[in-house]
Amino acid sequence: MESFRKLIKGWLGKVLLVLFLTPLALVGIEGYFSGGNKDGIAKTVNDLEISNTELENQTKNYKDQFLQMVQGDESLLNQSYIEKFALDGLIDRALLIQQAEKLGITLSDTQIEQMIAQQPSLQLNGKFDQKTYENYLRSVGMTNQSLINNIRQDHGLNMLVSAITNNSLVNPLDVQQISNLQSEQRSLFLSSIKLDDYKKGVKVSNQEIADYYNKHPNQFKQSATVDVDYVVVTPEMAVKANTDVTEADLKQAYDQFVAKQQKEAKVDVKHILILTENRTAAAAEKLANEVYAKIQQGLSFADAVAQYSEDPGSKSAAGVVDGYAAGVFGDTFDQAVIASKGAVSKPVKTEFGYHIIQANTAATAAPSFEAEKARLTAEVRQSKAANAYADLVNGLNELVVDSDALDVVTQEIKSAQVKSLKDVSLATQDPVLADPAVKVKLFNEDVKNGDRNASSNIQLANGHTVWIKVRDYTAAGVQPLEKATERVKAKLINQKAYEAAKAKVSTMLADFKTMPSQQVLAKHNQNFENAGVFTRSKGLKREIERTAFSLVPPKAGMWSVGTVALPNEMVIVAIADVVKPSVDSLSAEENQQLTRLYQDYRGKELLKDYTEYLKSKAKIK
Repeated sequence: MESFRKLIKGWLGKVLLVLFLTPLALVGIEGYFSGGNKDGIAKTVNDLEISNTELENQTKNYKDQFLQMVQGDESLLNQSYIEKFALDGLIDRALLIQQAEKLGITLSDTQIEQMIAQQPSLQLNGKFDQKTYENYLRSVGMTNQSLINNIRQDHGLNMLVSAITNNSLVNPLDVQQISNLQSEQRSLFLSSIKLDDYKKGVKVSNQEIADYYNKHPNQFKQSATVDVDYVVVTPEMAVKANTDVTEADLKQAYDQFVAKQQKEAKVDVKHILILTENRTAAAAEKLANEVYAKIQQGLSFADAVAQYSEDPGSKSAAGVVDGYAAGVFGDTFDQAVIASKGAVSKPVKTEFGYHIIQANTAATAAPSFEAEKARLTAEVRQSKAANAYADLVNGLNELVVDSDALDVVTQEIKSAQVKSLKDVSLATQDPVLADPAVKVKLFNEDVKNGDRNASSNIQLANGHTVWIKVRDYTAAGVQPLEKATERVKAKLINQKAYEAAKAKVSTMLADFKTMPSQQVLAKHNQNFENAGVFTRSKGLKREIERTAFSLVPPKAGMWSVGTVALPNEMVIVAIADVVKPSVDSLSAEENQQLTRLYQDYRGKELLKDYTEYLKSKAKIK
């Protein structure tokens, strides 16, 4: 039963997360923050537009998910497929939103406003705060009405999808059947017959090869491939550089280390914010200057914050900007922070209003020169070696590019060697050519369009350097007959040998249908090995499993048998016994879990059928 067991963040903090969580599973977080920034229409679904920005955001979301599946190797992704997948999803979403509106699945403005007002992040002292809400809307580039419309749409979408997927009908007999199929146990006996002897003398004509090739074109589809030459240079191949470390080197490294520590020291930033929302910019500047003057006359910064600051996020914390990071409030704000050095800055203007800033850099005590000397010595030595290797690579790169040849590398580095490999694809597992950076160069548009020049240097993930030169490019498609001939010939020879081997044991196979297994074994003296007891998806080769679980359960004392063709081998598969699970083999919890899984599957199928129906009636252009 084990198989059955198997953001919104910024200056204002988390906002509306609970409200948005469910719809985000369908639309992605960007769906709420695209606002009115449409830069062209990708598709129109009836009267609802899908912007290029929405498509780009959704495509990026899916691309990021697929990248995780392939461990970040972008060369394995099919960009056009991902974009189509994203567009299809947005079209489905548009259709469902429109259908929800048509069915009257909606919320009023008043209901949505009440939901927004109940969000803790939009409250001050336990009550909804209009200024905080307006700041939030500005931070995400939306108006009050656009947010309300988005929430209304996604509420209707979520309710309609839930009504379909959560209420699909599930027959308990179907659940029991799935459980039976998953849990059924079959006792297997296997006999292997090698085909080498049967292949002797087997002949295949050119006509047979051509006939098979023409009849089965899908078997000869191939991905794009290249024939390529390449040469690798490693740091160990470089002439040993002078890596002696002088006192001047160490002194310079230590000064850089201290400067870096000082630059990275934590900065505590406090500010007083005078907003320009409900007053003119001139009035806000005048008030900010008055507050600054009062501080200069003796008013404490903390008291000034309490009396005048209009930033609800920092006002209750004596003006402290929690988690300050450069760039959040713009260059003007950052420059004032740097210049402050503990003093109170004159008012500075940003898009948020006028700020009076006080910043203190935490004191840092850098380790002494002697304490860091050993580490710095190793770093300087390593840096010198790296620089020497970089100089070598740059020099070799000029030679390769100028001469459009790889052998110039071997002339300079005697231990380097130009290697060649044919039929390299994106799935090739060569330790050099499988590097993502190399695959991008092997299969880029220039190569597809005929570029056969030697590449510039490519750095591998392991720190080595490679140059490549594509000699031939074969586009994806059906492999031509001349390239497929040997493969077809081997397949036909194997097939004929399999048929000959099967004919030789045909009498035994027929006897298994009418005689007890022990009598058949005694009569034919065929060796079978007890493979054990198996359930589905538990370690058998796919071809053997498919045959083993398609055979009818045998009568008592008999075997059900079938044959499987493998490369150079025919396997006789015998089922000696089938043990079906009892009706109550699933616990109540497992039965509930399986029912839910099946219901989810049925619900998704129903939703797919429903959207296909809506699509057939829609005007999409």
